[in-house]
Amino acid sequence: MKTKKVRGHRRRWSDIDRWVETHKNLNLEYLKEYQRDYAKIRVHPWSGVSLTNSQTPEPTRQTKTKILSGLIEIYDSWKNELDKLGENYYLKIWLFEPRFASSQVVCALGDYLDFYENTFYKPEKYKKLDPTNYGLIKDVIANFNWEYRLDEDHFDNSEPGDPELYATLADYEEDKRWYEKMLKKPHRTTKFKDPIGEATESYSFKKGNVWLGEK
Repeated sequence: MKTKKVRGHRRRWSDIDRWVETHKNLNLEYLKEYQRDYAKIRVHPWSGVSLTNSQTPEPTRQTKTKILSGLIEIYDSWKNELDKLGENYYLKIWLFEPRFASSQVVCALGDYLDFYENTFYKPEKYKKLDPTNYGLIKDVIANFNWEYRLDEDHFDNSEPGDPELYATLADYEEDKRWYEKMLKKPHRTTKFKDPIGEATESYSFKKGNVWLGEK
């Protein structure tokens, strides 16, 4: 798959400013009703589905710094509102590397306080985030406590599914070959205590790191 070039970064910076302004005001009514909320990066071309047979490169340099600064601004604004509630809450920045565009701010209340604790696998080998990798905002990054987790893609043994659900048998056979080839790569296997549909185990493939940051 080809990688397309991102142009017009100054225009993207204006889009980032609008995204931050739109998301930094936490909707407390929504949060109290659903007990969880998040702010993903909603800036073109790093959000949505590509309509061309190409992939978008991850944000870099000034654009990446500006987006991360925006996530921190959203975090700080949400924290200010959540502190006023006088109850326990979950609030963290999920900082993905190298799949930076997946980064987001996540919060939860009540019954969902522990909902996100097992979202990411915690490896035995510990890594420490290096704030100097984030240039001018390294001091701001250092104000957070960062927990190390794995960013993984997950599949299970029910893949690729029923051939009758495919448009053609050729499509099914292509997916089957891709899946069998993928399973030969290094991965982590988890067996389920109880089957989930036809799935009895899952396969997790490491794609990078994710850092869970909070003040």
